[in-house]
Amino acid sequence: MNESLKHKIAALPESPGVYQYFNSEGTIIYVGKAVNLKRRVSSYFNKVHDFVKTNILVRHIHDLKYIVVNSENEALLLENNLIKKHQPRYNVLLKDGKSYPWLCITREAFPRVFKTRTVTKGADYFGPYSSVWMLDTLLELIRELYPIRTCRLPLDEQNVLTKKFKVCLQYHIHNCMGVCEGLQSADDYRKMIDEIKEIAKGNSHTITDYLLVQMRELAEQQRFEEAQQLKEKYDAIIKYQAKTVITTINDDNLDVFSYDDDEHSAYINILRIAKGSVVQGFTIEYQKKMDEPREELLALGILELRNRLRSTSKIVIVPFLPDLIDENLKMIVPQRGDKKKLLDLSLQNVRQYKLEKLKQAEKLNPDQRAMRLMKEIQTTLHLPKLPQTIECFDNSNISGSNAVAACVVFKKAKPSKKDYRKYIIKTVVGPDDYASMQEVVRRRYTRMINEGVPLPDLIITDGGKGQMEVVRRVVEDELNLQIPIAGLAKNNKHRTNELLFGFPPKVIGLKPTDFMFKFLASVQDEVHRFAITFHRAKRSKSQTASELDSVKGIGEKTKTELLKHFKSMKRLRNAEKSDIEKVVGNHKASIIYAHFHPDLNA
Repeated sequence: MNESLKHKIAALPESPGVYQYFNSEGTIIYVGKAVNLKRRVSSYFNKVHDFVKTNILVRHIHDLKYIVVNSENEALLLENNLIKKHQPRYNVLLKDGKSYPWLCITREAFPRVFKTRTVTKGADYFGPYSSVWMLDTLLELIRELYPIRTCRLPLDEQNVLTKKFKVCLQYHIHNCMGVCEGLQSADDYRKMIDEIKEIAKGNSHTITDYLLVQMRELAEQQRFEEAQQLKEKYDAIIKYQAKTVITTINDDNLDVFSYDDDEHSAYINILRIAKGSVVQGFTIEYQKKMDEPREELLALGILELRNRLRSTSKIVIVPFLPDLIDENLKMIVPQRGDKKKLLDLSLQNVRQYKLEKLKQAEKLNPDQRAMRLMKEIQTTLHLPKLPQTIECFDNSNISGSNAVAACVVFKKAKPSKKDYRKYIIKTVVGPDDYASMQEVVRRRYTRMINEGVPLPDLIITDGGKGQMEVVRRVVEDELNLQIPIAGLAKNNKHRTNELLFGFPPKVIGLKPTDFMFKFLASVQDEVHRFAITFHRAKRSKSQTASELDSVKGIGEKTKTELLKHFKSMKRLRNAEKSDIEKVVGNHKASIIYAHFHPDLNA
């Protein structure tokens, strides 16, 4: 792997999507889908594969690109589209080339509804569907809700008026309303077709609202079986309201653009849509020189990307109107519907590209990541200065015994282990976490003041409002220091779930996935680990020393040999004198045996 490829793999998102591998000549050699892009792509490079062809593929990978989508199904559809378009060398033997099925609604006087794998003019198509089962289920739902015709008779108004055709079995079993003999009006039939189209589009809220009203009325009339049947129809329709954003509702070719920026750069993404499916995605970055308006930057990006991808689409979807006048282009800023979903998908890709670039920059310059994190903490907590030094405290004891505390120090967002400190609680009797915390904080900062050592920029307590208050009393009331204090509270599963700040403390709204929240949780985990490790060591030492330390004539070397041989004090206590002699000799064995069996000396 070259360095560029390593950085790209390290910055991949853990999201569904499609990845494309390129050789040294810039040709696509493989397209694949993934539920987790980072894990899937990394798996190609961290082992030797069983299949020779896969190893050959890996040796030819020089670069990669990817497109983020919302689900595995979308990734499957997009993978299929890209393979058909580019026909990569290493996909040939793995793909059958079969098209995905569509829902077809003909444009006849009395339209038919069926599935097909061939898209031609003269009909409306919805899809494609990545699962035949899903489409069959939708068709079953449609036929259950709407008694439309399944025959291929050339029905028109003239044939219906002259009663050229007769009703078939489907009419007699109530699967059709006899439109061929005029037993159902054309308007009524067209209304059913319109509702079916809405279900296929995912815009079926009117239908579901109607079904809810009907369910309530049937329930009030205690017709529960009929109400349950409607509920099943309702549930089935709901599943299709979240239609994939990989497709649109028409056959037009579209270019979808999205825009995002930061202080130094502007990022512009294009998704090319052909016959309702995403066939290409690309993102570019402009380095800002001055305070260029976003409308101007988006216009530059549109011209560059359309020229680079040789796009001839006449319809362009944008997040806002760019500074671009082109009579041949129709600019659309969607507010809802399928086009808005496509715009959101493009925006998701441009943001991921921006994040990837940021991660790559931070890998090359780790201090940049630390600076971004400290600035985020300062902004979120409204701190007077950058928190370059952060200290966090935690207590550890069992029912007050072997009570200890620990302090971990982070400098420039990195652990400074040489500054970590352990404390044995001296003035507190019994399990009193608040008093223990006060003792440690008092000892810590009194010594730092006396020695003239720089104080921290932020103190974090492992606990909620109570711990924050007792620390504040020591820091502000006793020592007259002005150091910001935050608290990290855990839930009943002992996981960090709240950041508290201010007096009175208030919850700072952060998501568990936020960069800052993850860092603070890691600080809390580190101080907890450090305190627990110290407590276990002290407890272990006190347990092993409890009896042998009081035995005169038995030193540390002898104790170590005995515990190494017998594994525990219980085994040593129950051992025969002859067994002890084998380890430490007759003289010391006599002393130890007499200590454990004083009744024998009486």
